[in-house]
Amino acid sequence: MEKLFRKKSVNAAIQDATAVGENEHSGLKRSLTVVDLTALGIAAVVGAGIFSTIGKASFEGGPGIVLLFLFIAFVCGFSALCYAEFASLVPVSGSAYTYSYVAFGELIAWIIGWDLLMEYAIGNIVVAISWSGYFASFLKGFGIHIPAFLLTDYWSAKNGVNELAIAAWNTAPTLLGAKVICNIPAFLIVVIITAIIYVGIKESKRSANAMVVLKLIVILIVIAIGVFYVNPGNWIPFLPNGAKGVLGGISSVFFAYIGFDAISTTAEECKNPQRDLPRGMIYSLIICTILYVVIALILTGMVSYTQLNVSEPLAFVFEKVGLNWIAGLIAVSAVVATASVLLVFQIGQPRIWMSMSRDGLLPKVFSKVHPKYGTPSFSTILTGFVVAIPALFANMDLMVDLTSIGTLFAFALVSAGVMKMHTEGIHKPSFKVTYINAQWIYPIASVIVFAVWLFLYPTSFVSYLGLNNGIDFTLLRPALPHYMFLALVAWLAVYSIKNKASLIPLLSFLACGYLLSESGATNWERFILWLIIGLIIYFAYGYKRSKLA
Repeated sequence: MEKLFRKKSVNAAIQDATAVGENEHSGLKRSLTVVDLTALGIAAVVGAGIFSTIGKASFEGGPGIVLLFLFIAFVCGFSALCYAEFASLVPVSGSAYTYSYVAFGELIAWIIGWDLLMEYAIGNIVVAISWSGYFASFLKGFGIHIPAFLLTDYWSAKNGVNELAIAAWNTAPTLLGAKVICNIPAFLIVVIITAIIYVGIKESKRSANAMVVLKLIVILIVIAIGVFYVNPGNWIPFLPNGAKGVLGGISSVFFAYIGFDAISTTAEECKNPQRDLPRGMIYSLIICTILYVVIALILTGMVSYTQLNVSEPLAFVFEKVGLNWIAGLIAVSAVVATASVLLVFQIGQPRIWMSMSRDGLLPKVFSKVHPKYGTPSFSTILTGFVVAIPALFANMDLMVDLTSIGTLFAFALVSAGVMKMHTEGIHKPSFKVTYINAQWIYPIASVIVFAVWLFLYPTSFVSYLGLNNGIDFTLLRPALPHYMFLALVAWLAVYSIKNKASLIPLLSFLACGYLLSESGATNWERFILWLIIGLIIYFAYGYKRSKLA
């Protein structure tokens, strides 16, 4: 059992990264500054969320959706602080995978590494499909129409989920008795982005910086003009569907925020990772939260929230007030914004593969660094294939929730790792999350919150536990994640009393746990199946070949 949880020391992690660079004749090139890292963070976060999913979330929650943005920012903010502490302690590629190796040991590290591979791959596929839609809308403005059967996936077309899908099914050509339906633009953008990343981190950061500047200019124009068309009456009622309506947008809003952790995978390409990584993460998160909140207020102020269940909400509200030229500008920005998100995600995944390969958990070819370009060459190309091919055929709706659960799982483990390090008091990183003793604060607060909830909202509590109609197993299955969360609340109370737990990482872990409990039983089942596949690969290959074996 001890072998499954063998840990990697901080010094070993740093020395391995240095040794690989020397052995491959050329390590990863250090060229990123705090400005570049902040830009990468904004590039990752300001994308499909602000141009698409914010509309659906506003429709469900009304103007009060800004409260959900603030809550998710609060969760991500605490997680960012935990990431920043680890990044300053272990300034190497690998993100949560490397951090878990140091804090928990090999088995947990493999699980989170395997989870991150799923998160980045599926997230990239979703973004590529989103980009395809924006690109088709952009070309349509010039009178160029891409055939519908080249813009969607087979299953969406077969089920006729929307007008585009119906048109694709009706117009698709037939080859060997099967309809030819695939998403060509999604495939091509992945190929282009992969080529940019392959030739170097400098080229990647220049592309990201340029795209960030363009989309920030457009967003600021939208805010500056849109504020004059805001009708405060549209903000009343502020919570038309109550807290339940606001929480209904969790998946959409959280998907908007995932990706800031990808900054941590570039640690070996930073000029001063201990100083710049924490700053880049926090700065980008603050800027993006402000932008999301302001845009949400502009959207719900310009038109009634009841009209915002559309795929392109920003363009929609300006068309409603007769400013069609801004709608065109937004279409251009949406194409750029989603491409920048894809670029950052595609940077992250190869570096996680590279880190797992260094540790012997994957074949050596995954850690090969190109002698000229200074990038993980094989892993970058493989990432391109893993994302580009599924993007041709994948259904986006099935993947968004799975991406969110994978990201939250990573956030939770990083937060738990920092909490564990504070308890042990062994490591002294250059950036450290402020220690606040939660020994009695958390248990007392959790008892008070639980008592108030039970007293004021007993019906809500019964519904939360799936006991509306007594013990009905059909209702208990979707409620199982809620039971797991309540068990987590109780366990953390005991842990904080025994170990004088650090409050900030504890709250981050708890908040991630709550969002995970709201992810749904079906998504949990898919996620667990993915982890089981990963464990089979680990015991078949990595367990015996690990450097720590």
